[in-house]
Amino acid sequence: MSARTLVVVRHAKAGQAPGLPDSERPLTPGGERDAREAGEEIRRLAPGLVPGLVLCSPSVRTRRTAELLGLDAPVEIERDIYEAYPDDLLGVLRRTADEITSVVLVGHNPGVHEFVAALTDARLDGFPPGAYAVIELDVPWEDLAPGTGRLARMSRP
Repeated sequence: MSARTLVVVRHAKAGQAPGLPDSERPLTPGGERDAREAGEEIRRLAPGLVPGLVLCSPSVRTRRTAELLGLDAPVEIERDIYEAYPDDLLGVLRRTADEITSVVLVGHNPGVHEFVAALTDARLDGFPPGAYAVIELDVPWEDLAPGTGRLARMSRP
């Protein structure tokens, strides 16, 4: 059984957009910069990490964050990530094909913060916009459950 890697990314900083629904809020210029820098950092610090899949919420800010990460992997828009709770995110990830050994999930708070804390049993001091967590897993995706991951790295912009 080979190890798996999960990178959980909270979308970068989004602006307030009066008159637009929450799902349509765009990234701020600083958020765009932070998302690019997070992608560069992920590629530099984990050169062997080639995601097999990017799972992304359908919101404008998460899709743009995923694009700016610049990871060479297929992006699947997953409706169940928007406004998700930790159990919802577990369900999404449990559907991942077994041959995929690394996944990047781009989502929202409070779900991603609570999810990473539950999956790794780590005490996290916040999960701000543009932050990401690298989690090592020794279980198949279908067996993902609270406490089955190890927090290898946490980065904040």
